[in-house]
Amino acid sequence: MRLFIAEKPSLGRAIATVLPRPHKKEDGYIVAANGDTVSWCVGHLLEQQEPEAYDPAYKQWSHEHLPIVPEHWKLKIKAKTAKQVGILRKLFKQAEILVHAGDPDREGQLLVDELIHFIDTKKSKPVLRCLVNDLNPAAVSKAVNSLRNNNEFIPLSTSALARSRADWLFGINLTRAYTLQGKAAGYKGVLSVGRVQTPILGLVVKRDQAIDAFVSQPFYEVWANLKTENDDEFQAKWQPSESCQRFLDEQGRNLSQPLADNVAKRISHQLALVKNVKRELKKQSAPLPYSLSALQIDAGKAFGMSAKQVLDVCQNLYENHKAITYPRSDCRYLPTEHHVEAPSVYSAIQSSLPNLNGKDLSKINFLFTQKTRVWNDKQVSAHHAIIPTKKTVTRLNNEESKIYGLVARNYLAQFLPQHEFAATTVHIDIAGGQFKTTAKEILVEGWQQVFPKRKPSSDEPAILPKLEKGQHLQSLQASIKEKHTSPPAHFTDATLLAAMTGIASHVKDSNIRKILKDTDGLGTEATRANIIELLFTRGFLQRNGKTITATPAGRVFINALPERLTLPDMTAQWEATLADIAQGKQRYETLMTPLTEALWHMTIESRSIIPTGLNGLGSVKTFRKKKRFKAAGFKKP
Repeated sequence: MRLFIAEKPSLGRAIATVLPRPHKKEDGYIVAANGDTVSWCVGHLLEQQEPEAYDPAYKQWSHEHLPIVPEHWKLKIKAKTAKQVGILRKLFKQAEILVHAGDPDREGQLLVDELIHFIDTKKSKPVLRCLVNDLNPAAVSKAVNSLRNNNEFIPLSTSALARSRADWLFGINLTRAYTLQGKAAGYKGVLSVGRVQTPILGLVVKRDQAIDAFVSQPFYEVWANLKTENDDEFQAKWQPSESCQRFLDEQGRNLSQPLADNVAKRISHQLALVKNVKRELKKQSAPLPYSLSALQIDAGKAFGMSAKQVLDVCQNLYENHKAITYPRSDCRYLPTEHHVEAPSVYSAIQSSLPNLNGKDLSKINFLFTQKTRVWNDKQVSAHHAIIPTKKTVTRLNNEESKIYGLVARNYLAQFLPQHEFAATTVHIDIAGGQFKTTAKEILVEGWQQVFPKRKPSSDEPAILPKLEKGQHLQSLQASIKEKHTSPPAHFTDATLLAAMTGIASHVKDSNIRKILKDTDGLGTEATRANIIELLFTRGFLQRNGKTITATPAGRVFINALPERLTLPDMTAQWEATLADIAQGKQRYETLMTPLTEALWHMTIESRSIIPTGLNGLGSVKTFRKKKRFKAAGFKKP
């Protein structure tokens, strides 16, 4: 018989649904009529052993033991999942063929692979791979009938294994090293270090410090109030000339009120001349369907939801409602074979969510024969963009409806025309001063029909009168608008996620920036939300409404660490190497050997750093496992 090993019970049940009936449901598995059996993991059933499993002396935290580098790595069964491992062990003995049905990503590949290797140590069973992106029966049936040799995915599993072990080495050794230094400084808690979490905390701390150091300055805009011969009125903004550069800041804003007063006086009640009118017809394509990070960012902006909230809602929509496809995707494209399913997906959306952003979907003319840039097989690897399924859903709660609506909106936008508009830019001369105004005229609403209406900015004219080059205008009394420079904004869940995915923009080194542009940024689609939440749990970050800031402990800790640990540079190098390993271009040792060597230097360096500013800060509550707290040399709370 074939034994399907799913990553989660929900996926296991979905696979069983397409196998021959009748089914026999047992404790922890399902048997189909033809003998095929489906069982499942419950996330990771195994976990890395603690350092003391390699040497009992490591139970006591000490600089003398560092760095701890296992020669032969050990896994152990999680206490909460021991029963399911026992069930799988029994089923393994009965199986003739094992079918790996982990999620179609790096983590999912490793999760089931390590279980198979843990139980079937002699590698006595052939292993096939089942790739499920969508829990609808038709998609699952297609995946079950398109099994591949699991050996094809060895590089992907090796990449995940390297990442897992490297994170263990980096986190265990440096967390022990700096927690001991924190204890020496009087800090009551663990100082966790991670190759992703620490640079994220560094981003927040640097942003907070930039805000604290910011000194607001007033700047002055001059606006000409203009009138045509037909008494149509509009405004144009002054464009400072080269001779005014000494009065401008780096953004070209005028900091001199006397200069603004002088310009306003010179141009008031003067004849104006239209020097140039440029009208461009532009087309804008619909935004692509979502990856997880893109969805988390938009949901954060629109609804103030945290990354963890969005991920949890997506998991419910995927596993329980089967309303969306695999949610932990880093892809925003779709395979061309999915195009034929568009009418069915639309039908499910219309039944589930008949009104989208106040629009009656039945009254919108969707073009299901249209193929936009989203249909691109070359851009799709293990999984595709997050889209609605063909399943009609009811009884969604408020948060589920919001997320489903975003996913549905970006999908439906692919079947609407491009957004077309005319962009007009007008340059005007008034007494030798140069002024500019712009306007946007919507010609075809297109895909924006299913998006909320955008509010125009205060400086954006609703409409311009008809203007021509050489036309004379009358300049009325000019206006001066005093504004003030603003500090950088504190991070929110949405902007912190955006910074993690677009981390290259926060890096000065051009070589590192290029590497980061070619990778997915800091963390992965599946881990970013949990990493952010971990920083809150550790007591390094805090929330005030939507705003995220560093705690005093978080600030002191980052400022005490060597700068290279607080930057994303090392993670950039790691991710580039891991991507190469996943593609078979590099070996496991390419990452692990240099890291092991670097840890010797980093742990020795830590001994010279005592973060005295942490004295009296911290809490035992941030260190969940009391045994570890005691092992680090702290008194039992």
